[in-house]
Amino acid sequence: MGVAIASVNGKMAQPLGTFERINRNEDMRRLRELTREHRVKRIVVGLPLNLDGTRGEMAEEAERFARRVRKQLGVVVEMVDERLTSWEAERLLEETQGRFLHGPQKGGGRMPRKRRERATVDAVAAAVILNEYLERQAQPAEQR
Repeated sequence: MGVAIASVNGKMAQPLGTFERINRNEDMRRLRELTREHRVKRIVVGLPLNLDGTRGEMAEEAERFARRVRKQLGVVVEMVDERLTSWEAERLLEETQGRFLHGPQKGGGRMPRKRRERATVDAVAAAVILNEYLERQAQPAEQR
């Protein structure tokens, strides 16, 4: 699960890292800890729609996850279409010549290169999703 964060002024999101999904309770505990540590007021969850815009099984799971987060953490949770964000993240990583690929990952320890690269793509994709949300919020209401 990729994680990104934006400052209070909400100008730009940046990748924070990744969490390997363990189970619902542990995932929620770590998310709660992160929310407290960074004083998070709002969480944006990617909605994995099919390319044609329809909802599949993964979209339903993301919505269930968002409801759990809202209920257990007591913060505002919003969903954002995440179609093509992993592709965009890979493109951004190529443009930066992979400088993010060797950074530390949340949880420490060495990770096999393929998993490390996937984790980095997930974190950058989370930043892409959050940036899209921030850009949409900056638009006048009639343009949304």
